Amino acid sequence: MFAEAVRREFEPHKYQLFGEHSRKYMLLQHRKLIWQIYPSYLLIIMAALAAAALYISSATEKFYLRETQQRLEAHVKLFQSMLQEPFSPEQQERVNALCQTFGSTLGSRMTVILPSGQVIGDSMEDPAKMDNHGDRPEIQAALTDTIGISTRYSYTVKRQMMYVALPLKNNGQIAGIVRAALPVLTIQRALSLLDEKIVVAGVVIAMLAALVSFGIAYWINLPLQDIRKGAEQFASGHLQYRIYPAGSQEFMLLAEAMNQMATQLHDRIEQITQQRNELETMLASMVEAVIVVDQEERIVRCNQAAGKLFGFDVATVKNRSIQEVIRNIEIQRFLKATLNSQKPVEESIEIDFDGEQYLRAYGTLLKNGDPRIQGALLVFHDITRLKQLENMRREFVANVSHELKTPITSIKGFIETLQTGAISDLKAAPRFLEIIARNANRLETIINDLLSLSKIEQGEDSGQIALAQNNIIDVLRAAITSCAPKAAEKEIAITLDAPETLYGNVNADLLEQAVGNLLDNALQYSGPHSTVHVEGKRQDDQILISVKDTGCGVPAEHLPRLFERFYRVDKARSRNLGGTGLGLAIVKHIVQAHQGTVTVESTVGKGSVFTISLPVIENA
Repeated sequence: MFAEAVRREFEPHKYQLFGEHSRKYMLLQHRKLIWQIYPSYLLIIMAALAAAALYISSATEKFYLRETQQRLEAHVKLFQSMLQEPFSPEQQERVNALCQTFGSTLGSRMTVILPSGQVIGDSMEDPAKMDNHGDRPEIQAALTDTIGISTRYSYTVKRQMMYVALPLKNNGQIAGIVRAALPVLTIQRALSLLDEKIVVAGVVIAMLAALVSFGIAYWINLPLQDIRKGAEQFASGHLQYRIYPAGSQEFMLLAEAMNQMATQLHDRIEQITQQRNELETMLASMVEAVIVVDQEERIVRCNQAAGKLFGFDVATVKNRSIQEVIRNIEIQRFLKATLNSQKPVEESIEIDFDGEQYLRAYGTLLKNGDPRIQGALLVFHDITRLKQLENMRREFVANVSHELKTPITSIKGFIETLQTGAISDLKAAPRFLEIIARNANRLETIINDLLSLSKIEQGEDSGQIALAQNNIIDVLRAAITSCAPKAAEKEIAITLDAPETLYGNVNADLLEQAVGNLLDNALQYSGPHSTVHVEGKRQDDQILISVKDTGCGVPAEHLPRLFERFYRVDKARSRNLGGTGLGLAIVKHIVQAHQGTVTVESTVGKGSVFTISLPVIENA
């Protein structure tokens, strides 16, 4: 059921194809509809107007040039009729006068040229000063008995001219050439004026067409704007919004379909939200670490327990590879095994993130009703504490068995020795009995320490340890007094530094026992003629009691386990010194019963400092 809920939550993620950046990029790549319709309309109209303007301009220019050519040709023919009879080259003055009169009347330049190219008459220049015109294109064409037409630069009048020339015959022979000309500038001015009118008319038409096109495009775009606004409302979560666009039937049908879609989405989202809330509550309340990955081994979902177990921020790991987030070969191997198995996978895993940890791992595939794998669901249960308790139980049983077996074996062995006749040996028998008594005392000490430890634990768990305001220095002095014989035996000095006004809400007997155990431990591992210093003080809201020795010290790797039951740094030496291995464990539980802590700092060869920290609790 839980896997199915995770699958439903996971499924929508595979359809999230475009992120916010992709959406913005797509918007930049696409223009509004009005700017797709309107420019196309405007472009078509402008192209049509430009083509029409060019055609009209070209056709008008050709027409005007043809009309000018025909007009010049008519001038030539009219002038020829005035020169037909009589005409001879000797009549140059009369011809020149006619050219000037005719040219002035018609507004054209009239020229008469002999077949030799000599100019005998011109309406604008003195013929005597003019060059031979036999090489002019229009003259050469006229000499072939055809109409000579040419538009070129005139070196005589220094401007661009249009020429029309016809042969003048006398008795069937070409007696001369009559030529009429007009400045091209005059023609160009007339054409330019016409072009200006065409351009003005085109601009006016284009502006009117642009306005009409924009109006049409805007009218088409209006219902789309309503639909877009509705889609934005839907996208922002306002699924109760409804679209009522004006326009054609097609837009109304589209709006109705979108309204129906919004209704269905609203119902579906409410259902999904309810399922998600249920899933979130389920995940948040689980102490097991839950991780959901897709088929590419990217993390799709995980709970806070997973982040705490594997040491990552849940908010930052989504869509990241699990190999990147959890750098552990055992976890990665378990995921591979889950993805490659058609059945649920279950196994124990040992990891080392923040110290050695033991996990019970469960994995199953996520499918969407078909053979395709959508991902995997991984659940990890931290059984480190259970492992530790199991190991502690085993060690405790082994240690108790060993600690009890040693004195019992010794007692049994010496009793058997005495039974076999050694009791009659007046020298050996007392020594054997002394050994039996010493091992019996050791056995009694171990049992008493175990009973004391059990009693302290029971009081700690039930909160029944009686606390009262006591002078701390009195407790410290009592502990020092109880250890004085052992200190005197090794000639070790015990110093005390504590204010007389230091009071705390403590159980005096238990605290004295705890400090006494620390003193006993310091005396055991300190050499003769050394000093053990006891200090008591108040620091902020804590009472600190420290016992400092100058003994052999404890290696750093042993410090974390120093307060475990029966734990010894040097087992052989501890037994030789008479320790049970329970003294520091008793200290720890007494301090915990006072809601305090005990710590140790040690340097090999320089000594150790044990510090008891108790909270200051004022009496009501």
